Amino acid sequence: MAHTVEKIGGTSMSKLDVLRDTLFTAERKDESLYGRVFVVSAFAGITNLLLEHKKTGEAGVYALFANADSDHSWHEALDRVAVAMTKAHDAVLDHDADRERAGAFVQDRIEGARNCLIDLQRLCSYGHFRLAEHMLQIRELLSGLGEAHSALVTTLMLQRHGINARLVDLSGWRDDGEVTLEQRIGNAMDGIDPAVEMPIVTGYAQCAEGLMREFDRGYSEVTFSCLAALTHAREAIIHKEFHLSSADPKLVGAEAVRKLGRTNYDVADQLSNMGMEAIHPKAAKTLRQAEVPLRVTNAFDPGDPGTLIDDQPADHPGVEIITGLDIIALELFEQDMVGVKGYDAAILDVLTRHDVRIVSKVSNANTITHYLDTSLKAMRRVEKDLAALYPQALITSRKLALASVIGRDLSGLSVLTRGLQAIADHGLESIGASQGPRNVDTQFILERDDLKPVIKALHDAFITDAAQALCKAA
Repeated sequence: MAHTVEKIGGTSMSKLDVLRDTLFTAERKDESLYGRVFVVSAFAGITNLLLEHKKTGEAGVYALFANADSDHSWHEALDRVAVAMTKAHDAVLDHDADRERAGAFVQDRIEGARNCLIDLQRLCSYGHFRLAEHMLQIRELLSGLGEAHSALVTTLMLQRHGINARLVDLSGWRDDGEVTLEQRIGNAMDGIDPAVEMPIVTGYAQCAEGLMREFDRGYSEVTFSCLAALTHAREAIIHKEFHLSSADPKLVGAEAVRKLGRTNYDVADQLSNMGMEAIHPKAAKTLRQAEVPLRVTNAFDPGDPGTLIDDQPADHPGVEIITGLDIIALELFEQDMVGVKGYDAAILDVLTRHDVRIVSKVSNANTITHYLDTSLKAMRRVEKDLAALYPQALITSRKLALASVIGRDLSGLSVLTRGLQAIADHGLESIGASQGPRNVDTQFILERDDLKPVIKALHDAFITDAAQALCKAA
């Protein structure tokens, strides 16, 4: 039987000792333990300390090094990474020899990175060299530390418990050659037989393309999908802390949510657009082209098959998931816009330059509104540039939220009409709504404070009530 390639996220990695007895072993014995290749993320919080906090933006080693007024800040930040790594592996390794080996690994990598950064600073003190030209490589170097550490710790833990685990380090540490991603993976996997050993692969892979240039912190899913495609995996599996469900159980109640069970890559793309990635869109494209199905499971519920994602259409129309996110509405009103081309292209150019993500947009004769996933700080820069381009235009930004009803096939369900009615029935209001002809999602624009109650209202209308109707019919 062909192998699977399976990815474990950072939050789940912090419960590695629990996963040992569920995900890695469960009731498996002997040869049934194998036929699985695991791609691991860094332990929770480590990449935030190495780069910057993903949500708050708090500076990590990379950000402090890039903006350092003195050496002390980034040196201290690197020390904090070493402490956090040690704390993480001490929590999951139960043998002193393994802890000692993991500790030595941390010291070697942390001090190696420190010396590299010191040497780079010294080199760039000469006028012919510019630190800015090396910042992407520094970001990649630091990122790889987290995954290399977690992969080693996972390998040590499994080996200690009798599993023939093998560390596959794609981070390119002290590597003197430049190879493509495919070559990096191919060379590392050469001679490995997943049928009799369990490869533990770093989520970060150093390569000539520079994964972070395009994917930034989504690199582990790119490594995961490329590994699955290149090795002709039977299935690619992502293990999360929860099942892929019809809504956030914290918003609608754990008893009300429904596991999806099966969906397709189209829905996965819509989820990514709403900021709750089942998988990075580029990683999904790799799997689709290689005809490798994707499965999303709950890492702590190994007996459940989870949700299969492939290219198959739905057997019948139905709503599958309700989700939402906070947005900023950027509105440009220009009376002279009517019949004139180029306004939208210029706005898109500004948004691209400031790396602002577009969630959705609407327009009419003299107004273009983009719904954006970004910060107010970034919006101020965008507004300034647009005001310079269109001094006569009225440019405004407004904090809002967007709720989305998603499914493989929403045809014939009157989602737009029923959704607006469900929102009104709960004493709430949608200040905008849209539905495209593909019938895979319907979006409702709301005041921010209304997002959570609206998600619950829509879930009640399309998931809970629908399930109750089916039960009565049966």
